[in-house]
Amino acid sequence: MSLPLPQTVKGDSASERLQNIGLELPDLPGNAYFVHHRAVDSSIHISGQLPYRNGVLLGQGVVGRDVELETAKELARHAVLNCLAAAVEAVGDLDGVRIVQMLVFVASTPDFGEQSQVANAASELLIEVLGENGRHARTAIGVAGLPLNTPVEIQMICTAV
Repeated sequence: MSLPLPQTVKGDSASERLQNIGLELPDLPGNAYFVHHRAVDSSIHISGQLPYRNGVLLGQGVVGRDVELETAKELARHAVLNCLAAAVEAVGDLDGVRIVQMLVFVASTPDFGEQSQVANAASELLIEVLGENGRHARTAIGVAGLPLNTPVEIQMICTAV
């Protein structure tokens, strides 16, 4: 059985595709304790990003108890937008980003078991916007808790193309 693959959104550039689905990359505030990205050789390591929009954390709680699956998926999409913003800071242009690996942390109850569905929402967004450059290796894991009681945190490694 083969699964349907997410499709790239129409648009000549990754920035246009992002705009065509009604999204834009956020500005990332500075932090005194860490940087949003660090280049090592050809790899760019993106710090774990939370689902912030305009400086506001969009959700709190544990998936499977306080947070529904669909809400967690939407939070994952916001977190991955912040990852893309950090990647653009490092590379300079959305079309120059290739995702290598994504690690998705989901604060969830021990019996939840659908962390991969939460991660799929972020993966789909990457493929919609970046096409083949958005396909990546991935790990999705459940954890007992995350910073600020957020349900989702995403970390990634990318490279410039």
